[in-house]
Amino acid sequence: MTYDPQNPFAKILRGELPCFKLYEDEQTLAFMDIMPQSDGHALIIPKEAAVTILELSEASTMACIRVTRQIALAVHKALNCAGIQVIQANGPVAGQTVPHLHFHVIPRYEKTPLVMHAAKMGDPAKIKAHAEKIIAALQA
Repeated sequence: MTYDPQNPFAKILRGELPCFKLYEDEQTLAFMDIMPQSDGHALIIPKEAAVTILELSEASTMACIRVTRQIALAVHKALNCAGIQVIQANGPVAGQTVPHLHFHVIPRYEKTPLVMHAAKMGDPAKIKAHAEKIIAALQA
């Protein structure tokens, strides 16, 4: 799959689309998923253009893993969820819906099934509230 610089995550990186930003450094950006599978669903992307982990540099891969762990810890602390699911899909057959490498941090709650992936837009006010709690946990 060829990298498309017009994909939504590339547009977010360029500031052409908004996001509920959680964290940013020189190599990565973490933000809330606007089509969450669970309350508090976050995404981590590299700033390097790559569709899959097979194309991503080792340095960007390591940066993404480090930030994914940071976000998972903050989500767990902020939202008091029962567990955390981390997903990284490579290619459409694996369930990748945006052609820019990304990691999902999905809080799991007791007796609460996941919403279907990329099925419907979440409530922006609810997403913003979760983002604020996660940011506070990152800063604590």
